[in-house]
Amino acid sequence: MPAMLTDVARIIAGASRGAVLTGAGISAESGVPTFRGKEGLWGKFRPEELATMDAFLSNPKIVWEWYNWRRELMAGVEPNPGHYALRDLAGYFDRFTIITQNVDNLHRLAGSEDVLELHGNIYRNKCADCNRQHDMDADVDPETIPSCAFCGGKIRPDVVWFGEMLPAEAIDRAFAEAEQSEVFLSVGTSALVHPAASLPVAAKRRGATLVEINPDETPLTSLADYYFPACAGGVLPDLVAAVRNAAGTP
Repeated sequence: MPAMLTDVARIIAGASRGAVLTGAGISAESGVPTFRGKEGLWGKFRPEELATMDAFLSNPKIVWEWYNWRRELMAGVEPNPGHYALRDLAGYFDRFTIITQNVDNLHRLAGSEDVLELHGNIYRNKCADCNRQHDMDADVDPETIPSCAFCGGKIRPDVVWFGEMLPAEAIDRAFAEAEQSEVFLSVGTSALVHPAASLPVAAKRRGATLVEINPDETPLTSLADYYFPACAGGVLPDLVAAVRNAAGTP
């Protein structure tokens, strides 16, 4: 087993609090599509034209048709070994939080429990006016978009659209978890999109061991204590096995 992996495993085995930031890279390993259509109706639009409040206010029907199409494309996508490894890694910490920029629900499908979805979840719905989450079937009929039972506003996908701020509660907790972590992993993210890109830096400044797993170097690489130039699905299962050995568990 590579010495660097063993070193990180020993650090994790001796830590009580950890956190991880995941980005598009870990989802790409599961085959999550980019939703940029090449043919048909959706080839005429860019996501920046549909994933906005202005688009929803002017034509909620076409926005919902697009999201239903996206959900249909993702129906066969499943978590990959990287997702399952993060679920297992949580068992070696007293507290371990997954902070993700992805909206695909794959961390939850893999069985992870403490998941902070900074950009929302494509399978959830909420009110466009009062932001209350609504328990209903994921698919919404674009012809008869339901109204909020509390305020009467139209129901929209519970994702962060272009031009919108990240939910204050989610980003505040994300920084709190990062700053209190002893080990912070950055997995499959370009480390370019803020404020999420600042989370690993915040953790490092508070004394956390910073581990980056990404095929390509990023602005974070020079700050990382350990850098693995590989995909999550290739490194994380080996890391879990190394932690198991370091912790002396079966």
